[in-house]
Amino acid sequence: MIDGRADARFEAVRAAFAENFAGRGETGAAVCAFVGGRVVADLWGGAARPGLPWGPDTLVNVFSVGKGLTALVAARLAGDGRLDPDAPVTRYWPEFGAAGKEAVTVRHLLSHRAGLPAVRRRLPPGAMLDWSAMTSALAGQEPWWEPGTAHGYHVNTFGFLVGEVIRRATGRTVGTLLREEVCGPLGADAFIGLPAAEHGRVADFAWPGPPPPEDDPAGLDGDRLMEYNAYFNPGGLSGAGVINSASWRTAELPSTNAHASARGVARVYAALAAGGGLDGVRVVGARALAEATAERSAGRDRVLRRPSRFGSGFQLTQPERPLGPNLGAFGHYGAGGSLGFCDPAAGVAFGYVTNQLGPRWQNPRNRALVEALYACL
Repeated sequence: MIDGRADARFEAVRAAFAENFAGRGETGAAVCAFVGGRVVADLWGGAARPGLPWGPDTLVNVFSVGKGLTALVAARLAGDGRLDPDAPVTRYWPEFGAAGKEAVTVRHLLSHRAGLPAVRRRLPPGAMLDWSAMTSALAGQEPWWEPGTAHGYHVNTFGFLVGEVIRRATGRTVGTLLREEVCGPLGADAFIGLPAAEHGRVADFAWPGPPPPEDDPAGLDGDRLMEYNAYFNPGGLSGAGVINSASWRTAELPSTNAHASARGVARVYAALAAGGGLDGVRVVGARALAEATAERSAGRDRVLRRPSRFGSGFQLTQPERPLGPNLGAFGHYGAGGSLGFCDPAAGVAFGYVTNQLGPRWQNPRNRALVEALYACL
């Protein structure tokens, strides 16, 4: 059963959402869309966990959708002079200059050009929940390629790298800044580091299969080791085996463990679709947002081994994985198909959240919803 509402003009979004459950394997999800700053569809359905139906305020782990939220925090700080994206990282984090990284800039981190998608040495179990352990390991890591010469998706390290620069620059964490300066004032239900009081409304995430072994991956070296470690060093780095635990939900892993409702994601992007503000609340300056969404990396990705396109933290639309039909759309996908994006030219903002892993690259569920939305415009 699908709950919620959709304007009569946007009934095709409801139909596509219902078909996700009937024919595309959806088990629990929500979608919310704004056009011109107004909600035109706000739908939810399925189960959050056994015996608990999905509700309008259900939260779920949205994985890399959190990278877009982190990019927004960085853009806000850049816009008001608290962070210089073109400064060397060592201005804020002196220890980072080890192993030949003295010239790496904050912009390199934001645009996945720093050569640090993984830590080479094996980290102990649970290290992903220890902020200082992760950031210290990254500070000492030699880049996997010469920084600035190529890009590769910093799957899980992006949040620790950018987050530590932000913490050093402001004295506050990404999650704190997101709550106090963005989502709190905006009334958007999205978190990086979920307060314990909110855990009761979180959907369990259906992770397929057991977590990977914690010992060294046998027989891997070079780029193959880099790719494996990007996801699984330590083994729970991407959430495997720990994703439904209180410790995972409470920790701040800005790349990986943002928790949000579809309404919350869409509301953030509604502000960005309007140039940085919504309902009298400005979360980022227009100039800083334009800088954050200018193309910085494009082409073959050293980690994903397929095309990718990035601004300063935001994913940009690309032919292989379009965010609607217009070139200026930006946002971020999350593993399993969760998605937040906006298209300023069309006045569109979109949030979709789900509690099971679907295809990571071209997900038929989010694609059907986006296509249905644009068909209604």
